[in-house]
Amino acid sequence: MALQTGLGNRLLAALLPADLDLLQPHFRKMSFGADAVLVRTGDELKQVYFLLSGVLAFLVEMSDGHIVASILMGSEGAVGALSILSPSQSPVIVTAYAAGIALQVPALRLQLAFEQSAAIRRVLRLHFRTQLLQLQNMAACNAVHPVECRMARWLLEIHDRVANGEIQLTQEALAQLLGVRRTTVTVTMRKLREIGGIISERRGVLEVHRTRLEKVACECYDVVRQRIKRMHDEELAMGSPKMSHLQYSPFLLIPMISPGCTDLISPRIPR
Repeated sequence: MALQTGLGNRLLAALLPADLDLLQPHFRKMSFGADAVLVRTGDELKQVYFLLSGVLAFLVEMSDGHIVASILMGSEGAVGALSILSPSQSPVIVTAYAAGIALQVPALRLQLAFEQSAAIRRVLRLHFRTQLLQLQNMAACNAVHPVECRMARWLLEIHDRVANGEIQLTQEALAQLLGVRRTTVTVTMRKLREIGGIISERRGVLEVHRTRLEKVACECYDVVRQRIKRMHDEELAMGSPKMSHLQYSPFLLIPMISPGCTDLISPRIPR
């Protein structure tokens, strides 16, 4: 299966051809729609998804039925990669906030490649560390920062990960991101519209003004972004000839893949 995978996912882009060849024969290209569910709570993690485009949210389902987002992931990451360390069940739901494309590989194949290649071990360990960094920061952010600052941060994080800058989010999805009621989302969006951070909202499509959102967003947005950029610069970009000519963004690489998909994921989370 001839795919130009190296330029679509930041982890894969950091691998030399010999390392990538351990995985490429086992990749299956697939698409997923907005609001598609890739992983459900309790699923055995048998597949790993290297994102080429789109935005996924990791959602924690509480016993009372509330669903709250923990982190986002785009083409900088791989869903289910932790399963290579030991067989495990997913503690979260992974659902799409923006449609995209991924390369799916069996977890057992990735585990074998992980054992064979020092480069694959290096990029995946970095990936695990960046996820931990985001989770630690998220816990502190949710405890101390106002809801309008956190909404601005989430909108910027999504905007970073979508190639066309178009954010398609329902109020329910925003409530999941913020861990608040939809009435709070309505009030908060009104505040961001008043300052010009949200320019318009049409049928769930948000047009935002980045500069104004950045002035409102809590410090977490820039702190995490810069720390991840520094980690990638030191451990990925410096060591890979594939990365040297790319315009840097810690969360977005434009996918260079052949057209057409072999699978489509579309089921949604029960509401």
